[in-house]
Amino acid sequence: MSEYLHTLAFGIYPYVAVAVFLLGSLVRFEREQYSWRSGSSQLLRARQLRIGSNCFHIGILFLMAGHTVGLLTPHEVYGLLITAPQKQMLAIVSGGAAGTLCFIGLTLLLHRRLFDPRIRATSSAADIAILAMLWVQLVLGLATLPFSLGHSDGNVMMQLSHWAQHIVTFQGDAASYLLDVDWVFKAHILLGVSLFVAFPFSRLVHIWSAPVGYVFRPYQLVRRRGAARPVAGSVR
Repeated sequence: MSEYLHTLAFGIYPYVAVAVFLLGSLVRFEREQYSWRSGSSQLLRARQLRIGSNCFHIGILFLMAGHTVGLLTPHEVYGLLITAPQKQMLAIVSGGAAGTLCFIGLTLLLHRRLFDPRIRATSSAADIAILAMLWVQLVLGLATLPFSLGHSDGNVMMQLSHWAQHIVTFQGDAASYLLDVDWVFKAHILLGVSLFVAFPFSRLVHIWSAPVGYVFRPYQLVRRRGAARPVAGSVR
């Protein structure tokens, strides 16, 4: 029975979560576009939000990129440059730094959401729940660092990578690679997968609408009254 639950959690549940993530996001965009927003509370309290938001977003973007590259890059590719133990140590150092920065930012965001009366009054249960889930996920992620240091041979990193790569390539034996890893890695993975399930029902949907094009948009042409020719301004 325990083996069945393990396969269900780490071999089947990830596909269910991704399906809910994609279909749920599409349905919400089609049916509830007025709720498609980040739900910013900047007008109520800007200073703590600015510090917390910057730390959180910088840290989480680095962590997302690191997890994607670290887990999905085949050993045959990165093995040309570094060994598995070296890769694991790189992940511990860089992930620990980014995770700490992200944790500080998210703690500030969760604190203001819970303890500022005006912000608490304008927050939904989903707003608080998703921040709490992210906070616990970060704690679990940071808690994996001592366990990773105890496996300096890089075997755990290899097992986690094999699991992720077998999941994305639809191989049925993915769950078997997590049988022997420590509980904290399993908890971190399970909650991370659950965040995909919660995504369409939370404010996280604003990630789909990240204003990437805003950075690369052309300059506006600013015309002075009575001027014969337009002047290229610095207003974006």
